[in-house]
Amino acid sequence: MRNNPFPAAQALLATLFFCGWAGSSDSRADEPAVGIDIAGLLEVDSAAHRYWDRPLHDPFSAFRVQVDAGTVNLDRSSERAFVSSLLDALQIPVSSQMLVFSTTSLQLSRISPSNPRALYFNDDVYVGWVPGGRIEIASVDPDLGCVFYIFDVPRSNTEALQIERSTRCMNCHAGTETRDVPGINIKSVVPGPRGGSLDAFRINETGHTIPLSDRFGGWHLTGKHGIEKHWGNIIGKLWQGELSTTPLEPGDRFEWARYPAATSDILPHLVHEHQAGFVNRVVEGTYLARAFLHSNSGAPLTSTQAGILDHHAEIIVRYILFAEEAALPPSGIQPDPEYSDAFASKRLPSRNGTSLRDLDLRTRMFKFRCSYMIYSRLFQAMPLPLMERVRQQMISALQAENAAPAFDYLPVDEKAAIRSILEDTLPALGIKE
Repeated sequence: MRNNPFPAAQALLATLFFCGWAGSSDSRADEPAVGIDIAGLLEVDSAAHRYWDRPLHDPFSAFRVQVDAGTVNLDRSSERAFVSSLLDALQIPVSSQMLVFSTTSLQLSRISPSNPRALYFNDDVYVGWVPGGRIEIASVDPDLGCVFYIFDVPRSNTEALQIERSTRCMNCHAGTETRDVPGINIKSVVPGPRGGSLDAFRINETGHTIPLSDRFGGWHLTGKHGIEKHWGNIIGKLWQGELSTTPLEPGDRFEWARYPAATSDILPHLVHEHQAGFVNRVVEGTYLARAFLHSNSGAPLTSTQAGILDHHAEIIVRYILFAEEAALPPSGIQPDPEYSDAFASKRLPSRNGTSLRDLDLRTRMFKFRCSYMIYSRLFQAMPLPLMERVRQQMISALQAENAAPAFDYLPVDEKAAIRSILEDTLPALGIKE
């Protein structure tokens, strides 16, 4: 048992794992003081957004149509087999598995250190499953952000798969923790013996800028990573106002055989964190731009509206280009080869063979610091006023000469490599000297 080396933070109420972000370098406190109700612009039920009425274009809604038509065959021989076959049908690698034993989910009564929740993901679909519980889905729609679904694991070959679009998820997924848009959240807490949160870190923050020392609380972490100080694999106890912690090694209180994989590897954790930050920033920008376009009824943006979008485009571009990325440990990261291979299998190479999915893992995540999420439908469907601002700021950031000073951390040769990759693999973006 050891004492908590960090200052206590506010106790965390149980919430879902999919929700929002707020980074110190791009919080609303840093936005222009313009007297506009930003939260009001992001109201999901407003006429501008129509979250519940707009046609769905997220990947899982298309999968749901196939399920209803009876064209998807899922293995119902066991709960584990069903989950594995679902992941395969959704093209989600089993090796993306991460286990969380804190009760930060809608199904908190089923989660504990002896029954962790498993999470799996690809670029635009996120799956949560608790053994003995329900399946939860967050699927990224290019217009709406995350759309949430929930359903039971069928217990027989004849039981129909009843997929519901979840409304309860929105209690956490479109509130202050998500900056009022449907997004993704990753909690880091110190769980008590039964999984309830005793302390919390990185409150309302998501993304690759968060120090590794504040991550992984309530999660199992496996693999060779050399991170000396983090909150993973720990449970806590409060006694007379003092918090102490003790190690909880993965597999000590549960059988790995219950799950499709025997890992909760460091690399999926890092990739998941990066994607969450990307999704939440782009979804907020999309909602802002759409609200302005709706209110203006075809009229040009006002100077105030333009200033807000300029600022948010800067937030997105800085994130895409990994400004202020948290450093990896000096020994680097040695991930599970199965997941690193699955991740690399989706690479989109340039003419000279380089890709935005090329991992570095020595001092940073990627060899070329430009997010592969730039290929996502979410990014490419951004409203034109926001997309044009992002494009222009990326051009400025990646110039060999007279580039924006905020991007001096990128060497000239790395900027050239990024431009080359984007010109070959995403020519529509128009990133050229």
